Amino acid sequence: MAEPRRADRGEEGDVAGSRILVVEARFYDDIADALLAGARRVLEAEGVAFDRVSVPGSLEIPAAIAMALEAAEGQQRPYDGVVALGCVIRGDTIHFDIVAIQSARALMDIAVARSLPVGNGILTVDTEAQAWARARVEEADKGGDAARAALAMVRIKRRLASR
Repeated sequence: MAEPRRADRGEEGDVAGSRILVVEARFYDDIADALLAGARRVLEAEGVAFDRVSVPGSLEIPAAIAMALEAAEGQQRPYDGVVALGCVIRGDTIHFDIVAIQSARALMDIAVARSLPVGNGILTVDTEAQAWARARVEEADKGGDAARAALAMVRIKRRLASR
């Protein structure tokens, strides 16, 4: 398995003061806690404020994002980016494929339609052991990776807007 590249890639720009929405699926509570710990650690280290919304499962994440974005815009307090956290573990039916594919598709739709930085931290795995290996901060830290991806995209968006 290839190792993730977490070295400095020349990402410049301060994201302190950004407002990020974190939407987490609580279907697997303990795994959700581990993903959130990684995302929280990254966001706090960057001085980024975040709001957290919990939903029952990964398929509900995109709808909750859309609702939260609309509410934030109505209050004239838009989000600078979004971090989606969840876990889908393969079972005996095609439900896994539906949830994995449709949640990813909907996140991409939101990101593109709204020019919104989105970090996709929805794990799609075959086993619970694989989920834990990806969720733990000490291991793959996919919650932290999703937060880093969202912040990298915030930086890119700001850099492009300032040209």
